[in-house]
Amino acid sequence: MRSVGEWLSEYGASHENPTNKLLHWICVPPIVLSVMGFLWSVPVPRAFAALSPWLNWATLTAAAAAVYYLLLSPALAAGIVVVFLVLLALTQGLTHLPWPLWLSSLIIFVIAWIGQFTGHAIEGKRPSFFKDLQFLLIGPLWLLAALYRRLSLRY
Repeated sequence: MRSVGEWLSEYGASHENPTNKLLHWICVPPIVLSVMGFLWSVPVPRAFAALSPWLNWATLTAAAAAVYYLLLSPALAAGIVVVFLVLLALTQGLTHLPWPLWLSSLIIFVIAWIGQFTGHAIEGKRPSFFKDLQFLLIGPLWLLAALYRRLSLRY
């Protein structure tokens, strides 16, 4: 298994242009939010739903991703759990809109990915996930690692 430094370094190689970086800061969190919304929209078995409305595919997937991040970096995993909790709360809030959550998620997803691909067109480099799908999980971690560096926190 690659180290967190190796993942972040390889991801960073296709994210050096300042405009592309900015677009990632703008677009990656909404993409994660939209994926959570899609997963939240998938019905769960009644036994799950009876336990808690928060026990759904979005929270289970976020927990699995947090375990993956924990294996890479406990410090970054702690930060991503906070981010996930905020995004899950926002997702839950989106359920109160007068239209289906999946529709909000689809609109957010499409707009955010347009931003991502625009950034990569400006950068002149393909998105990292074309090489390895695991980079879809590294994108949010790359942003968090940049925040940690800015705050002088170790990861």
